[in-house]
Amino acid sequence: MSSDAALDDFPAAPPTRPLWLITLADLALLLVGFFVLLQANQKLDPHVLADGLRQGFGGAPRAAFAPAPAAMPLAANALRDFAPGSAALPAAPDALVAWAKDAVRDPRVMLTVTGAVDGSAADVDRASGSGIVLATDRARAVAAALGTVAPGRILVSTTNRPGPRQVTVTLAFAGEGKSR
Repeated sequence: MSSDAALDDFPAAPPTRPLWLITLADLALLLVGFFVLLQANQKLDPHVLADGLRQGFGGAPRAAFAPAPAAMPLAANALRDFAPGSAALPAAPDALVAWAKDAVRDPRVMLTVTGAVDGSAADVDRASGSGIVLATDRARAVAAALGTVAPGRILVSTTNRPGPRQVTVTLAFAGEGKSR
């Protein structure tokens, strides 16, 4: 058997395209697909699109790992001189209500009402003996006065540091949220 006969036993290779041409075509199709994706999602909320892509690749939605940004405090006002051990308003809250009414005209604003006690043994809730309960009652009394001004946009809190017997109302920018 000659060497020429051995070469004739293998079939001839069919003509093919160069490898670089196939790679270029793949890249071009990926680029076209990317532009189609951009064009199709022009009216889609970018956060929804990012969450969908993230979930498609096995990631968690944004809300699972990124908490909503905290409201940024801008201004504060206070109702001072509560009687020791009392949550009764020390004065008519008319000036505070007018200030809050002016502030909440902007729908991006939230109000935080923070009650405080002076830390003395006399400045506690009579029924429970707790300063934090009294601070909460003071904050709730002021929030009730502001309730007609900003329904659904008031957060009631307390402070754990002794200070003046007062309730502070903080005006905060809460962002461009759609839920307000």
